[in-house]
Amino acid sequence: MNMMSLAPRASGYEFKGVTTFDSLSNASRLLGASDVLHVHWTDPIVQRAASVSEANDRLSRFVELLDGLRDRGGRLIWTVHNRFPHEVLYRDVEVALYRLLAERADAIHIMSPDTPAMLADTCDLPADRTVRIPHPSYLGVYGVPPSRADARRELGLDEDVPTALFFGQMRPYKGLQTLIDAVRRIADSGRAAPALLLAGSATAEAKEEISAAVGSDLKMVTHFGFVPDSDLGKWFAAADIAVFPYRAILNSGSLHLAAAFRTPVILPGEPHLVRQYDDEHWVQFFDPSNSVDSMVRLLSEPPRSIDASQFDAFNERNSPWKITRAYAGLLDRLSSATVLEH
Repeated sequence: MNMMSLAPRASGYEFKGVTTFDSLSNASRLLGASDVLHVHWTDPIVQRAASVSEANDRLSRFVELLDGLRDRGGRLIWTVHNRFPHEVLYRDVEVALYRLLAERADAIHIMSPDTPAMLADTCDLPADRTVRIPHPSYLGVYGVPPSRADARRELGLDEDVPTALFFGQMRPYKGLQTLIDAVRRIADSGRAAPALLLAGSATAEAKEEISAAVGSDLKMVTHFGFVPDSDLGKWFAAADIAVFPYRAILNSGSLHLAAAFRTPVILPGEPHLVRQYDDEHWVQFFDPSNSVDSMVRLLSEPPRSIDASQFDAFNERNSPWKITRAYAGLLDRLSSATVLEH
């Protein structure tokens, strides 16, 4: 969330980041009056424990951490990125953590307007402490992409071959198999199947599973690993469409990344996503209850005619500068000096 901190940093706020529970415990002791602990990702707190007993012990220690922060006059912000961590080992402990954060946070930052309803079966997000600041656009963050022709040349693709991009970590909850199955079904029907562009980190096991599923007959271009910032635009510029067949999604940073490069998107037709993005002509939805058939239909249709201004309007509404100024306003209301992000 470095983009969000730009305006606060410019006005004098100091940011410190931690990524583990132990580093959080140590750093939080230095926070005093008017400082803020900003929790983004909850899974390092209890989900990285070795047992349920350790997870509960970590939760107790986190309660003590918050007690100490409050006693010293510090404040707490919780950003709700996900309905729940994607890979949960200790569900009951995580639910207790969510309820603790919802109860203790001085401000609860949400990006999707449906977040309170999506979390209603887990915890209550009090309206008087909930602040919506949308996910920022990535416009300009990763530079100007190459032309479509140059991007395809670098990836070894012909100019006229259809392409579908899957960008991000190759993890089970992201539903990559749905995309592969849809492309295979198109190929088996004798139609021109899109080439798969797969870019993002993958374990050795995931790479083997992907190779087995794709086989030797489908066209695939891959980069299994960290994609340098300077290469991001190449993948999106080469793609006719970016497909994010997630099984569980609340907010999608990938959608904003695609919008910054003016690449159309396919998302799961979850009600909250349809409500949020249905007015965007460059976003299409597949039916999660019939995912492969639905995706086959979308990938087989002629590309939509999309004017660049439609992407530009979306990116402008969510420009990084607008979002970071809104975040600065939230910090100002909490009268903070140092922000510890986790």
